[in-house]
Amino acid sequence: MDAWFHKQNKLIQVLLLLIPVVNWIVEILVRWSAVLKKGGVIRVVVALVVTFVGVVIGWLDAIWTLVFNKLILE
Repeated sequence: MDAWFHKQNKLIQVLLLLIPVVNWIVEILVRWSAVLKKGGVIRVVVALVVTFVGVVIGWLDAIWTLVFNKLILE
């Protein structure tokens, strides 16, 4: 899922992260997919945080993606 997300146009990525329920689902899928592929303690901690407060993190990630073209702590 993380590879699919990063292949999308920046506009599509930002739109997916701006819609409240959709951004939470996308965040969970992308973060946990990255944990399963790459591992790492920081990725696990971020994935757990996103699982519980993903909507807020999703909005921050929308801005971060717009500016830096990647998710926060990715």
